[in-house]
Amino acid sequence: MLFNYECSECRNEYKISADLMVCPQCAQKQKSDEPVRGILEVKLTGKADPDFNTLDLLPVPKEFFPPVPVGNTPLWEPLNIREKTGFPNLFIKDDGMNPSFSFKDRASYLVSAFAKSCGIDEIVLASTGNAGSSMAGIGAAANQKITIFLPENAPEAKIAQSLQYGATVFKVKGNYDLAYDFSLEYSRAKGGMNRNTAYNPMTIEGKKTVSLEIFQQMSEVPDSVFVSTGDGCIVAGVLKGFKDLLQLGLIEKVPAVYSVQAETSDALYRARESGKFENIPTSTIADSICVDVPRNGYHALKLLSDYDGQIIRVSDEQILKAQTYLASNSGIFAEPAGATAFAGFLSMANELEKESNVVVISTGSGLKDIASALKGVSAPTVSIKSVQEVL
Repeated sequence: MLFNYECSECRNEYKISADLMVCPQCAQKQKSDEPVRGILEVKLTGKADPDFNTLDLLPVPKEFFPPVPVGNTPLWEPLNIREKTGFPNLFIKDDGMNPSFSFKDRASYLVSAFAKSCGIDEIVLASTGNAGSSMAGIGAAANQKITIFLPENAPEAKIAQSLQYGATVFKVKGNYDLAYDFSLEYSRAKGGMNRNTAYNPMTIEGKKTVSLEIFQQMSEVPDSVFVSTGDGCIVAGVLKGFKDLLQLGLIEKVPAVYSVQAETSDALYRARESGKFENIPTSTIADSICVDVPRNGYHALKLLSDYDGQIIRVSDEQILKAQTYLASNSGIFAEPAGATAFAGFLSMANELEKESNVVVISTGSGLKDIASALKGVSAPTVSIKSVQEVL
């Protein structure tokens, strides 16, 4: 298999290298307060059998990957939810089972290997929490220095996780977008590899592995896939994976992909409606998908348009209800961002064929954000002194 970069905008091709993150030509059009211009996709050339090894479809040799069991996460068949919703072929892809309990391990795994193959020992990034703790954990296994910029409201569990893994953590007095800008400024001044979502082409490429796994686990392509969306990097990775399978002749169609956003952090949805991105302050219970300017906005919209994907919105109330419904009926405890995709499925259930194959991607463990999880349940407020009090 051969690999190179192709610009998602101008289609110019480039050799893969550590010092090339975005298309040099398209990057010149970059304006402030807009998504990244000149996103580079990894273009592969060659053939693959249906029983391919996922690493063979990635642009870094196997020997550079750290000894961490990333991917191959369970594809649950939630019997109770199937019966209650009337969807006998509903599946939940539980990426909260990755080593750092987050989907983001898929991107971190490839970025780590890429940095190692280039002789780079420090990786810098901005994160709302999950990407940072993910990169910290993978970096610990790979003996790499990880520097993270987090918004000041990042959940404590994610900060603690990053620190336990040995990362250097800076809290930014501001939101994720400011942390993103700070991390770029830092890496330009200090060197190292920047892992920022979308900016580093390997982030999207690593995330495509979820689609490759779904295909191999089901032995077919599903009819619909629901995925929560903030920056637009995960949904782009999902589509890129199916796009590669289509190119390789292993599938005949790309599934209908539903990009699910929180109503109060819906930049991608608004851009599709208005034709432009606006920097409007956002907030949502689902902190992992809370962004003002989606860094992979242009690229994600293009892929969704090319493959007839939909963008839908759900409220924070729907997200919290979906989180509890999913946990209490399947045993999958997802963080709010992970449950957002399931909330999207519930909102669209009446418009889907009951017998269709539906996959919902749960992107992170609920233990990442206990404070939010407690808002969706009734926690005990008093301590009992005797069992007689509850008999």
